Amino acid sequence: MRSFRHRLLHPLVLVTAMTFVLSGCNSTAAPQEPQTPSAVETPTPPKKEEEKPKEETTPPPAETPKQEQPEHPQKPTETKPAEKPTAGQPPELSFPDIEVVGEPESVAVLVNKQRKLPENYQPNDLVFPNVPYLLPEKSEKRKMRKEAAGALEQLFAAAQADGIQLAGVSAYRSHAYQKALFNRYVKKDGVEKARTYSAVPGTSEHETGLAIDVSGKDGKCAATSCFAGTKEAKWLDENVEKFGFIIRYPEGKDAITGYIYEPWHLRYVGVEIAQEIGEKGITLEEYSGAVPVSTPTN
Repeated sequence: MRSFRHRLLHPLVLVTAMTFVLSGCNSTAAPQEPQTPSAVETPTPPKKEEEKPKEETTPPPAETPKQEQPEHPQKPTETKPAEKPTAGQPPELSFPDIEVVGEPESVAVLVNKQRKLPENYQPNDLVFPNVPYLLPEKSEKRKMRKEAAGALEQLFAAAQADGIQLAGVSAYRSHAYQKALFNRYVKKDGVEKARTYSAVPGTSEHETGLAIDVSGKDGKCAATSCFAGTKEAKWLDENVEKFGFIIRYPEGKDAITGYIYEPWHLRYVGVEIAQEIGEKGITLEEYSGAVPVSTPTN
């Protein structure tokens, strides 16, 4: 009986031992199971927290341009009113000492400090001469009256044939442009002082469409006193009359013309008149029988 009981208990002990061992493996795995969900749950909150900053960061860039946009249109609005007083000044200025010319369309018209073009005069035959300019293409200041423009093209071609490269600096100026320019100087220095170095609107030869300032093609000494010593100035002095132009403000004649020597300032008057003025060594004022103009002030 004892051996039978012993045989019966032995397998029971083995079964119990195996059960204990198996239960011990499960307990070892059990602590690992919560680790898996914790690893899954950990990234979840960061995702929500990372999404929130993105939503908060998006509005500020959208708000910044909204605040800046109204500022840009306000600047032109402030500038335009500032220009209106300037545009309104010319009618208030009165120059009773200046005579209005009777034939502004004449190529021999005399315009100077004592004689001016009619208010808002504009030549009706302005064209673009086909010559080099220092000005931007299609600039209004490239224009000249048709007859003068054709003569200028011939003059430039003849100069080039002699190895002289010329360029236009400034030709036509509208009455509005001259008015704005003069008003700017008046605002800065007053009327009397402005008249010593700037032409009163209507008295600038550039408004006739018959005058042009020229220089060498390189632009050196353009409309400045140093141009007098250049080869271009010498060629012009010897040849402009052949093409109907004169050096409008010759050297030593400032007491008559009212302007200092400007070898770069050409004025078209037609070949016949230009040659007579050149042969006699006189000015347009003297040719026209006009009285001398005031002496210029530097």
